[in-house]
Amino acid sequence: MSAEFSTFINIGERTNVTGSARFKRLILEGDYETALDVARQQVENGAQIIDINMDEAMLDSKQAMITFLNLIASEPDISRVPIMIDSSKWEIIEAGLKCVQGKAIVNSISLKEGEEIFLNQAKLIKRYGAATVVMAFDETGQADTEERKVEICQRSYKLLTEEIGFPPEDIIFDPNIFAVATGIEEHDNYAVDFIEATREIRKTCPYSHISGGLSNISFSFRGNNPVREAMHSVFLYHAIRAGMDMAIVNAGQLEVYDEIPAELRDAVEDVILNRRSDATERLLDIAPNYQGDGKAAAKEDLSWREQEVNKRLEHALVKGITDYIIEDTEEARQQAERPLHVIEGPLMDGMNVVGDLFGEGKMFLPQVVKSARVMKKAVAHLQPFIEQEKSDDAKSNGKILLATVKGDVHDIGKNIVGVVLQCNNFEVIDLGVMVPAATILQTAKDENVDMIGLSGLITPSLDEMVHVAKEMERQGFDIPLLIGGATTSKAHTAVKIEQNYHAPVAYVPNASRAVGVCQRLLNKTSREIYAQELAKEYDTVREQHARKKPRSKPVTLEQARENAFKPDFTTLPVKPANLGVTPVTADLATLRNYIDWTPFFLTWSLAGKYPRILEDEVVGEQAQSLFNDANAMLDKIIEENSLQAKGVIGLFPANRVNDDVEIYTDESRNQVQGVAHHLRQQTLKDKFANYCLADFVADKSSGINDYVGAFAVTGGIGEDELADSYIQAGDDYNGIMVKAVADRLAEAFAEYLHEQVRKHYWGYAANESLSNEELIREKYQGIRPAPGYAACPEHTEKQLIWDLLSAEQHTGMKLTESYAMWPGASVSGWYFAHPDAKYFAVAKIQADQVEDYATRKGWTLEEAEKWLGPNLSD
Repeated sequence: MSAEFSTFINIGERTNVTGSARFKRLILEGDYETALDVARQQVENGAQIIDINMDEAMLDSKQAMITFLNLIASEPDISRVPIMIDSSKWEIIEAGLKCVQGKAIVNSISLKEGEEIFLNQAKLIKRYGAATVVMAFDETGQADTEERKVEICQRSYKLLTEEIGFPPEDIIFDPNIFAVATGIEEHDNYAVDFIEATREIRKTCPYSHISGGLSNISFSFRGNNPVREAMHSVFLYHAIRAGMDMAIVNAGQLEVYDEIPAELRDAVEDVILNRRSDATERLLDIAPNYQGDGKAAAKEDLSWREQEVNKRLEHALVKGITDYIIEDTEEARQQAERPLHVIEGPLMDGMNVVGDLFGEGKMFLPQVVKSARVMKKAVAHLQPFIEQEKSDDAKSNGKILLATVKGDVHDIGKNIVGVVLQCNNFEVIDLGVMVPAATILQTAKDENVDMIGLSGLITPSLDEMVHVAKEMERQGFDIPLLIGGATTSKAHTAVKIEQNYHAPVAYVPNASRAVGVCQRLLNKTSREIYAQELAKEYDTVREQHARKKPRSKPVTLEQARENAFKPDFTTLPVKPANLGVTPVTADLATLRNYIDWTPFFLTWSLAGKYPRILEDEVVGEQAQSLFNDANAMLDKIIEENSLQAKGVIGLFPANRVNDDVEIYTDESRNQVQGVAHHLRQQTLKDKFANYCLADFVADKSSGINDYVGAFAVTGGIGEDELADSYIQAGDDYNGIMVKAVADRLAEAFAEYLHEQVRKHYWGYAANESLSNEELIREKYQGIRPAPGYAACPEHTEKQLIWDLLSAEQHTGMKLTESYAMWPGASVSGWYFAHPDAKYFAVAKIQADQVEDYATRKGWTLEEAEKWLGPNLSD
């Protein structure tokens, strides 16, 4: 390496459970002796500081940190280098500081939670005599541009040195190294931004240092170590000259700058310094030549490239291969009379094959979405040539407007339907989410669409769909209406929607049915026949619905309350360790360990329970491919910190009053800060109680002090922007993948946080030790029911949770007018701790309970009927 590297400090990265699978396994197995060997190897390989991180969900991280640091203290060949204590939890950092001999380094603090917490932590670090890494992260997020990096670091420096007299030589700024060569144009300047910010920070913040996680820069080339090592060396070559004086690296895996092959070094330098617009493509072209030991990688089967161009286009579409699509599309254009003929000819022929295979069950939804990505790239190449001809006579199967209705933010299913329709040569206008009826109908007129498709996930969306249908009738529309979404059904469509609109109204249960339904509705002959079939089918559904008898005989509210569940309160409730409201954040690398993957596959219309679905004879291969893609997306999200998880919990004194739960401001229980209104099961029970969630809380008259909790979490801060960046680049597959993964992270956050509440924040199950499988199967004490679901189906109760927790202030999460949560990847609910607390379904309720509920809520009867509509007995 060059001379400048001699003063550069290498921070060993392998003693980190989030960065080294081997080290994580050793620590989880309690094999600290072998784990010490990992640290020893780091020092022997040239690490001048070792970074130690024990943040792992299935580990007592604090104890693991203490144990390992104490063992290191007795190993002279390891303890001769400084220790960097790395954790996202302050209690672990402080425990580590108490163990380390000599001067330690804290990794890290930042302004993300505000100046007060930042300065308090810095004061403690100063008291322990340690240095600290300061992340370029403030209250609004992580710095990505040169300007933001400099601004945050200068502000942090000023606060530390002027407010508390922190020694400037003990400040190590980390201005965030992000991945380059990702294929996203906005990322191309990330390395330059870091290098130039480093130069300015060192100039304006005297005596401070600059560090960073080096492996981030090459994340796009994971699996190709020679290219990654070259990227690391080139990046350091320029960053060190700008003032970077340390980095977290694998010290044994740095290529000598001058020994990097000239072709590779030049291509890497073009990427790092953003010297040309095609730098990423050029590096991708030569990267396979340096795979493994640097020899050319084994060639993939490219025999299909020998076929004539139309067959090559078909193959690329069916297999989802984008590598050659531009050159093949251009070749086809050269042979065609007009560029439009390429779309109407070989490209649509290929997509018809995709549609046929999908219809026959020989292709699966994720593959179809990948095919759409290929098609979009081809069309994007042809578009300028088509516009040159000013031709607008492209033939499509029809124009369809799609929208998620007003008040609802969920759109994964709608987006998938849109992609599938586009794959079958339908023109799709997607208005997005929370779209008012007036906007839907005006756009439909302006664009002269052939049909409208409505989507919704939450129950209030059902009423909005009825409103849209009525408006279509009132305004004289005569086009088909499609109904879809998780809460919709054929019965609801028949009973509530279809009778309000004279033209065909078709319930579409999933994406695989959408194409067939649309094709039948857009052909004049088949539309008439299909409309008659639908009308007949809906008549039958309505008759069945009218004859439908309740499974159980209804009882009066008084009778239901007499049969209420009566828990045993002989053992008094545990007082929460942390009463009040607590904002929380979570590391995505931790949350991925809590993911329940089964619903993820259902999102993509692959049915089966994880992990068995990966071995399924029919869908196993595609499920495994999808699973790999999801985890690659997770790796990328975590590496780039492109999604963030935020949450807030509250634990409060509370008592039951009939079917309500009074929530008090403090232990005096003199002031009520909110009342949770719950519904009771209202059918005849032979051997069981008529449950209500309030039953799980001690009655006010009992004199027993009880408690309830509330939570709101999201794994989707940034999901819309990230998904849109993929979709704008023509990559619907990864656009949908982002949202599907964000949904899983939100549910994982809810699961993880509930565990933390049980064990720590509330502490009623401090010794709980469950596997992820046991967590998914809810083998723990307590429940976390969510408003809008079976045990508490009334959505407006979310507002109380928001008010109690100041949820929007702490997390940025919002409620729409229909009480859908934004971002879409969000979960909220209640915590009940009683050992007998269980989930149940309120199901159908009677008029006397509706009246009672209206009184308790201070509503009119009409308001109660509106919000309780789905649960009203016919």
